[in-house]
Amino acid sequence: MLISVVIPVFNECEVMPHLFAALPPVLDSIADSYEIIMVDDGSSDGTREWLRDAAVRDSRIKLISFSRNFGQQAAMTAGLDYARGDVVVVMDCDLQDPPEMLEKMLEKLHQGYDVVSCQRATRAGETFFKKTTATAFYQLMRRAIDKRIPPEVGDFRMYSRTAVQAIRSFREQHRFMRGLVAWLGLKEALIPFDRPPRVAGETKYPVSKLIRLAWTAISSSSAVPLKLCSYAGTGMLMLGVALSTLAALASLSLIPFASSGLFWAGLQLCLSGINLCAVGLLGDYVGRIYEESKHRPLYIVGETENIPAVQHKDRAVWLQQRTLSPAEQITAKDSPSTIPFPASPRQPNADPAASAPSPERVSVRRAA
Repeated sequence: MLISVVIPVFNECEVMPHLFAALPPVLDSIADSYEIIMVDDGSSDGTREWLRDAAVRDSRIKLISFSRNFGQQAAMTAGLDYARGDVVVVMDCDLQDPPEMLEKMLEKLHQGYDVVSCQRATRAGETFFKKTTATAFYQLMRRAIDKRIPPEVGDFRMYSRTAVQAIRSFREQHRFMRGLVAWLGLKEALIPFDRPPRVAGETKYPVSKLIRLAWTAISSSSAVPLKLCSYAGTGMLMLGVALSTLAALASLSLIPFASSGLFWAGLQLCLSGINLCAVGLLGDYVGRIYEESKHRPLYIVGETENIPAVQHKDRAVWLQQRTLSPAEQITAKDSPSTIPFPASPRQPNADPAASAPSPERVSVRRAA
C-alpha cells in the first residue's frame, strides 16, 4: 500500500526540520511505501530551496513549486492531482495536525469510510479571540453553505482513492475544499483530537485571511447572500408602503403624524445603502462568473523534483522543465537516500535516516 501525504507550504522554513523529524517515522510504521508531496505556494523565505535539497537527497519527497502564490486551496488541489497513493492524506506542515493521528485514521479508512477527518476537541496555544472567530467561521459555513460541513474540522483529512478521484473532477477556480467534500456526500468518519500549538513560526491564517476564505467559500458555494438581499428588499418595500400610508393619512389630518425631513433623509439613505449592497453582491457573483469563463489555470507549476513526468491536468500549467546536468546527476547519485534531519522536540528519538531504503530515484526536473 502506498500512502501519499500532501502538504501545502508557504514561508515555513522554520518548521521544515521539525516536520521531517516527526513525519517519516510514523509513515514507516504504518505503510509499505509512501511519498511526501510538498507543494510550495510561492515561498520567499528559503522554504523552496530547503525542500529542493531534501528532494534531491530522498526520492520519496516530491516537490511541486508554484510560479507564484496561488493560495492554499490551489496548493491542495495540485497535491491531490499528482498523488499516486492508494491512500492520500492532506495536512498542515506546522505539526498542529499531529502525524501520530495517521494510524487511527488509517484504521477508520479500512473500515469502509471514504474520508476520515480529524475534529479539533481543544485548541492549545490560541487566544480567546482566535477560538471565538474560528467557531463563528464554522457556524457560518454550516448555515450559509452546507449543514453537512462538520464543525471544528479543517483540512486534516485522509482520503480513499475513490474520494480523490471524485475531488479531482472539480475544476472551478474559486474553490473551498471543505465544502466540496461535504457536497460529495461521501461516507465520512470523525476522529476527535487535541490540537497542539504550532511547533515554530507564525500562523498564515490571521483573521483578515479567515474572512476572505469565508467569503470565497460562501460566494463560490452558495447564493445565500443574494437571497438575503431579496429578503431585505422585500422588507424595505413593505416598510416604504407602510410609511407612505402613514404620510397620506397625516396629510388628510386623519392621524397625528409629524413629517420630519431628517427622518425621510435617513430612510432614503437606508434604501440607497441596501441597493448599493445588492448591486455589489451581484457584481461580485458576476465577476466570479467572468473569471470562470476565461478558464484560466488553477495553478502554474514552475519547478518540480522527483515527479516522474509532466502529467497534464485540466486547468493546470507546467512551465518548461529541464533535466539535470551531468554534474548535478553525479551529485544527486552520490547523495544519501534519506536526509538525517535533526530530531524534533516533539519526537526526540525520531531518526528518519534509519527508515527503510527508498525506491529507485526518479530524475530530478527543474524549470528552465
